[in-house]
Amino acid sequence: MIELSKSMFSRLTRAVVEFELIDEDDKILIGLSGGKDSLFLTYALALLKQRFKKNFTLTALTINPKFNADFNVDSLTDFCRNLNIDHAIEDVDIAGVIEATPNKKPCFTCAYFRRAAINRYANSIGANKVAYAHHLDDAVETFMMSLLSSGQLTTFTPKTYLDRSKITVIRPLVYLREFEISKFVRKSNFNVIKSPCPIDGKTNRQTVKELIAELSKKFPDLFAHLSAGIRKSAIGELWNSPKTREEMKAAYYSYLGK
Repeated sequence: MIELSKSMFSRLTRAVVEFELIDEDDKILIGLSGGKDSLFLTYALALLKQRFKKNFTLTALTINPKFNADFNVDSLTDFCRNLNIDHAIEDVDIAGVIEATPNKKPCFTCAYFRRAAINRYANSIGANKVAYAHHLDDAVETFMMSLLSSGQLTTFTPKTYLDRSKITVIRPLVYLREFEISKFVRKSNFNVIKSPCPIDGKTNRQTVKELIAELSKKFPDLFAHLSAGIRKSAIGELWNSPKTREEMKAAYYSYLGK
């Protein structure tokens, strides 16, 4: 197997150790879309399986959202076979659901049904964990998107337990940058499958990605500061939550002399 750089392997291992992502006898289902990030995640977990003393198993699932009739994932099966990882493909008519519900945001609908299908499959094969390929850029962009769209300071966590499905979601790539993943995938000649999404590259996430890149020209430390901002320890002086009318009533009357 092609070795990761010392820095990449160190940060990959740090995420697993710091957030306790992999335990003895885990059965981990990898969400393998065929994009550069999920290909790298699959390869990296296979590498960790070789290196770690913990006993855990890996399997991968690709969701065909039926956006494109030519969605061919044979190369993914070959990729997984070379890593001794079982690979399955499941058709989910996400395109049809989006067409039938035009009043809902397509990205939300796609993510919801994709996650639901992966969780169902994980339960069906007895997998207790699902691994996604979200990296540090994704975390920062989610943080920025949340602030811009809802006024909340939030992002996804490296490890999340889902009560309903009793599955733990893990994100081992949270300390890696997108550009270094892209560089490794190109150097390794992985067969990246183009996203079948009809609005790929035209989403709010893409807009925020470009905004961060543009602002970084004027503020070179912006990404580092946003990365620091996703930690709970970064919270400084903030206003209290707004009081209700009932809570303010007594003080209000005191000012009016009533």
